[in-house]
Amino acid sequence: MAQSPTITPTLQYADAKAAIRQLTEAFGFTETALYESEGGVVEHAELAFGNGVVMVSSKGRGGAFDQAMKNAGPFGLFIHVDDVDGHHGRAVEHGVEILMPPTDQDYGARDYMARDLEGNVWSFGSYSPQAAS
Repeated sequence: MAQSPTITPTLQYADAKAAIRQLTEAFGFTETALYESEGGVVEHAELAFGNGVVMVSSKGRGGAFDQAMKNAGPFGLFIHVDDVDGHHGRAVEHGVEILMPPTDQDYGARDYMARDLEGNVWSFGSYSPQAAS
């Protein structure tokens, strides 16, 4: 069994269903869990990419976390990908707003930046951060 990620970003969206569509179709995430309440409110969703997971929910659900996040964001996330240019091409094909095209960085990595439907900034690149051992 694969080890669960130690860090799991949690994002809230006014239109969580549209965000999930964009993250899966344009960015290549896989929906692994989706819990909805009446009216199609996304109470909790999990989207996997490699060995990482992003949790997504609808804004305005109530509860302590929803209240704490009321004025938060946008957020920035970095995702390691093997094929930066191919990943970028997929995002462009799906109409994603590109903030920086694939660029070779001074530290040896290649990456690009995109903005999701609600303003979060996603960087996808070849850099692979290493956790402390």
